[in-house]
Amino acid sequence: MNILVIGSGGRECTFAWKLAQSAQCENLYIAPGNAGTSDYGENIGIDPNDFTQVKSLVLEKGIELVVVGPEDPLVKGIHDFFLADDQLSHVSVIGPQKQGAQLEGSKEFAKEFMERHGIPTAKYKSFTEETLEEGLNFLGSMDPPYVLKADGLAAGKGVLILNDLEEAKHELKEMLGNKKFGAASSKVVIEEFLDGIEMSSFVLTDGKDYVILPNAKDYKRIGEGDRGLNTGGMGAVSPVPFADKEFLDKVESRIIRPTVKGLKKDGIPYVGFIFIGLIKVGNDPFVIEYNVRMGDPETEVVLPRIKTDLVDLFKAVSRKRLESVSLEFDNRAAATVMLVSGGYPGSYEKGKEIFGLEQGIDSLVFHAGTTRNQDKVVTSGGRVLAVTSYGNEFREALKTSYRNIDRIRFDKMNFRRDIGFDL
Repeated sequence: MNILVIGSGGRECTFAWKLAQSAQCENLYIAPGNAGTSDYGENIGIDPNDFTQVKSLVLEKGIELVVVGPEDPLVKGIHDFFLADDQLSHVSVIGPQKQGAQLEGSKEFAKEFMERHGIPTAKYKSFTEETLEEGLNFLGSMDPPYVLKADGLAAGKGVLILNDLEEAKHELKEMLGNKKFGAASSKVVIEEFLDGIEMSSFVLTDGKDYVILPNAKDYKRIGEGDRGLNTGGMGAVSPVPFADKEFLDKVESRIIRPTVKGLKKDGIPYVGFIFIGLIKVGNDPFVIEYNVRMGDPETEVVLPRIKTDLVDLFKAVSRKRLESVSLEFDNRAAATVMLVSGGYPGSYEKGKEIFGLEQGIDSLVFHAGTTRNQDKVVTSGGRVLAVTSYGNEFREALKTSYRNIDRIRFDKMNFRRDIGFDL
């Protein structure tokens, strides 16, 4: 089987690593990929949001399965594009159609969905520029902290949590009136703050049945102790130590099952991953947000813990026979640490040569923001590498990752030394 992975980050590198292990994977292509994905397949330098280019590639290479990594192509309707094209409609696409992708593409859509199906989440109201005054009054009726979320996709930067009322009002004006996050903040969801500890649950569904993948917890802030600016993610661990059976049973019965049933009830076709960002308040789970793809860097700890052939899993999804597949997991813990460019998530320099990748490293190294410059591997993004290790529990896995990070270097390299500090 010829397979295409769409995307260029650490998540897509992990998918490529896992898919390449399958005897059923004949040729693997990654578009556009990075320096690491080229170890597992052939990189093709096209824009994933240019569906005409994607079509040409699929037809030229005889691709039978497309795995969509990032959210953008899904929200823009890549799956719908395939279904509507007679030359592509037979190709299996892992990722929801445009309607289902609104679970991530619109915070308001997701909130209304949860409200409709009785799925626990924070109370909220949404506002536009026309209802700005109502929004300011609504903030005044709330207790701090104040949570403001851009309705649309804002590359993970559209959520603000503020303690000062005047600052919150100022930011609401900036988001709605001055389009701080562009079109993404033409509508803003204001919701109550939930106090608890966060984690992520991952589900793969064929629209009828579902399987629950290993859970994970990631660390978004750039600074140790969860301080500083939000990033795309500085590290992750799996499984989550505080998520015991009782809690996970609640997650399945109150959130996962009603989500899959709700999609079916609403007539929303959904094939692919559902990433549920959760918060544990007391001993009860609440949904913070839905994403319609796997997380990054969570993928780098979730996929290494899945023993089942990923191609088997995706074929079962495409044929709506997921109930016939039994998942096998690695019982060890996995932990990943992101190595990032100096200055990230602000401005940073690219093109820094990476040293030490071949020096007897006994961790998995997944590339994110890297490219090849002749025979050198150089940085090309803010998040550069994810160093993943196994252990009997997450602390042991982290020790191995940190030990191997000592072998790797590039100019101004930065990473958090306290992943898992709150566990």
